[in-house]
Amino acid sequence: MNGTSKKSRGTPLLGKYELGRLLGRGTFAKVYLAHTVTGGEPVAVKVIDKAEVMGTEGMAPRVLQEVEAMRRLRHPGVLRLHEVLATRASIYLVMELAPRGDLQSRLAALPSHRFSEKAARRVFVQLTVALAHCHARGVTHRDLKPQNLLLDGAGNLKVSDFGLSALPDSFREDGRLHTACGTAAYAAPEVLCNKAYDGAKADAWSCGVTLFVLVAGRLPFDDANIPDMCRKACRRQYVVPPWVSPPTSRLLHRLLDPNPETRVAVEALAGTHPWFVKRSLSLDSHLDGLLDSQPERALAFRAPSVNAFDIISTSQWLDLSGMFGESRRSKEKRFVTTASPEQTLEQLGRAGRKLGYVVVVGKKGRECQRCPLGGLTISVEISELEPPLMLVEMRLEMDDGEVRVFSWDQLRIELGDDVVRAWDSCEDLQQV
Repeated sequence: MNGTSKKSRGTPLLGKYELGRLLGRGTFAKVYLAHTVTGGEPVAVKVIDKAEVMGTEGMAPRVLQEVEAMRRLRHPGVLRLHEVLATRASIYLVMELAPRGDLQSRLAALPSHRFSEKAARRVFVQLTVALAHCHARGVTHRDLKPQNLLLDGAGNLKVSDFGLSALPDSFREDGRLHTACGTAAYAAPEVLCNKAYDGAKADAWSCGVTLFVLVAGRLPFDDANIPDMCRKACRRQYVVPPWVSPPTSRLLHRLLDPNPETRVAVEALAGTHPWFVKRSLSLDSHLDGLLDSQPERALAFRAPSVNAFDIISTSQWLDLSGMFGESRRSKEKRFVTTASPEQTLEQLGRAGRKLGYVVVVGKKGRECQRCPLGGLTISVEISELEPPLMLVEMRLEMDDGEVRVFSWDQLRIELGDDVVRAWDSCEDLQQV
């Protein structure tokens, strides 16, 4: 590593980066603050010693795994890998800088060693949405904990350290993972017991432990004795502090479920838990400007307060249409996006013109107008979750007796990954 120190004071790294102060170190790597030579933009450079990695069994695959996982992921909540450089002695991972450090350090600096529920909510919502993106692209993290969750300059969460992550080729024919790894205090019971496991559900358990630490200031299960800790986890033997609110306690109960089959998945939380539903956006009267010949028309959106019934109907995904004798067949889908309402509706409109449907945007409970394209309408409601997330709810409307082929999968393809961050159906969410 002496060569690295010299580079930090002299010649730029491969002519591209000026290395600065040391940010942190591990067994095989050091992380430096650096700036680009051309524009002076700050980055973090992880310097990995090749000889030490190659001389330690299992470490080379971990480095390759980390690089491959980060290359697959492009999401605001995932630490971005800009590029990978190498010399004869070292590997350099040039990454996005998270100047506010990791959550563990932030907690340790607080007298109570815990966050307020408001602060924990912000972090947790961003964590689950970032994880949903990872899982949708076949990546499970397997080592989620406050030390691996960073904050950027604006205080937004960045998931980091994918060295123990699992990619699609890590799964066996049964669709399960079989390698126990991670940090014991945050690992799911099925992982600790060396059973085959669902990686996404194991991540959900780790999210539950992380949330507990954020709001309680301590671990739910004491990790001084691993077998004893595992027994307590399997029996759900943890005590929630009295200052934790009932909704948060219920969320912890769903995440810290020792049965992975009934444990809630992080993908199912967006839009179904009150933490994620902040206020609705009234979008009616704006659609015409997006679907007519003036697609670039600027729109202004208001954000009125959402009442209790709005929250309940959204979180439970209630469908009351059958009670009113409506002669329509409906099917619902929804997705989470970080795009603005204008961008989302514009893309929906473009897809509609291509696939043959009309989008109608209205207030909750308003009858959708008839469309001219064979009786096929998609009504859309957009609600603001925890910024910058938006929940887009879509309902397909077709008159009785009409037979028309419609593919939700094709719509998702047309919308693209830039718009769709997490995709789900009401049928799946009703089981949560």
